[in-house]
Amino acid sequence: MSEFELLGKSQNDPPASPEEAIIDVFENKHQLRDYLIEFHCGDFTSMCPITQQSDFAEIEIQYIPNQNCIETKSLKYYLQSYRSQKKFNEEIVNKILDDLSKACKPKWMVVTGSFAPRGGISLTTTAEYPNLVRKE
Repeated sequence: MSEFELLGKSQNDPPASPEEAIIDVFENKHQLRDYLIEFHCGDFTSMCPITQQSDFAEIEIQYIPNQNCIETKSLKYYLQSYRSQKKFNEEIVNKILDDLSKACKPKWMVVTGSFAPRGGISLTTTAEYPNLVRKE
């Protein structure tokens, strides 16, 4: 467990920003088989960059690992680092995809952010690695 920055440590403070966050990974011991890993974060929060009011969302992450898998405690801290971030919803979903795919270099990954309604309109953004497959 010594290769992890957070797992097994008593750290309780999430990072102040996603840029300061550590995303730990561990070796995928089942590389001969493709399989799906899913994370569901039902209590994601960030802030609107204009009104500075809280935005609430459910973030779903699905990926097929390659050589590495994402460690869940570091993912939890990473996602918590958005609580004081003033960013548009679309920017957040794409940044999460960029950061996670850079950390673990998956075969495939998709991040979906389903944001709570504001003014009667809800917003869902989906970003895919390596590229979003478009229906024509």
